[in-house]
Amino acid sequence: MPQPIAGVTPASEREATIMTVWPSLAATAYGRWWGRRFENRLGMTLFGIPLTLGRLLALVSIPLILPLYFHMLLPRIPGIVFGVPNPACRRYRLTNRRVLVEQPFGGGEQKSVSLDRFSAIDIEVQPGQGWYPAGDLVFRDGPIETFRLLGVPHPEAFRQTCLKAHQVFVGVEKARQLGAVSA
Repeated sequence: MPQPIAGVTPASEREATIMTVWPSLAATAYGRWWGRRFENRLGMTLFGIPLTLGRLLALVSIPLILPLYFHMLLPRIPGIVFGVPNPACRRYRLTNRRVLVEQPFGGGEQKSVSLDRFSAIDIEVQPGQGWYPAGDLVFRDGPIETFRLLGVPHPEAFRQTCLKAHQVFVGVEKARQLGAVSA
């Protein structure tokens, strides 16, 4: 048994993934533009079903939104296996050491922040993101913004998980500095 507690790996031993999130269409300006249109509540209720202008636009715009959606899922262009890396295809990964923005399927890291480089995480919902539901996670160290994740779907769940990982990481580092934990 390599670990005393199943699934728990110390940050000093190796980096382990805690949670992975794929950004929604609200991460793009085009997706937010459509989201603002879909939020339009002008309409009526017919037989208990709300028929709004925004919902009708969402239905009509499916052929226009699907190419963007699939473009965000393709790791390489023009092919899936061969081609150049697609910068629009990315994921957000929380590990026991840091939060990363990376290309999936071995494409590499784009940027990251260590779990001790922030003290608070704010959620900013930009116009058009509320329809998806999504928001931007803003990592702050005091008043300074250190990192930003765009268009995180259901951002509160990812925020809470990041804060818990941050709390554990910082607590272990403080204990290690005091000599309570051996490396």
